[in-house]
Amino acid sequence: MSTTRKRVYGYLAEFKSASALYKAAEKIRDSGFRKWDCYSPYPIHGLDGAMGMKRSILPWFVFFGGMTGCATAFALAYSTQVVIYPTIVQAKPANIFTIPAFFPVMFELTILFSGFTVLFGLLALIQLPRLNHPLFASKQFHRATDDGFFIAIEARDPKFSPNQTKDLLAQIGGENIELVEEED
Repeated sequence: MSTTRKRVYGYLAEFKSASALYKAAEKIRDSGFRKWDCYSPYPIHGLDGAMGMKRSILPWFVFFGGMTGCATAFALAYSTQVVIYPTIVQAKPANIFTIPAFFPVMFELTILFSGFTVLFGLLALIQLPRLNHPLFASKQFHRATDDGFFIAIEARDPKFSPNQTKDLLAQIGGENIELVEEED
């Protein structure tokens, strides 16, 4: 006999339309919640601002990943073509002034490192791979990809209170408010 304990993940509330979801997101943001998200079947213009989301730090990761790729390519080309195995072609010098010959390799490694930084940085920032999410157990959440507009407020938010959070969701127009639980 398996005894699985369940803990509260949070509340999931459905809204009638994209505009209702947008207005509810503004009210939840203004209430001070930090651990919550909106789900809709299509992108809603301006929802990021209504949620109070900041710009992603991914572009900075990609910039430094690209710079690392460029520096790696330069170090690799310079050390092999100038220091270890000086390659003298048609009496051209083997020194730092041969850097134009390194440009193709520097370009390629800049792009390669940037691409890998995008992939792995994005996966880390959005905490993937995750094999299962507690919202998948919801009876109504499957509609988020079809015709449903939802807000989920997580229990790990410092402002979360079971009764007050549910009342807030009902007050701002949430329907079918569901307590979502996850297994430990």
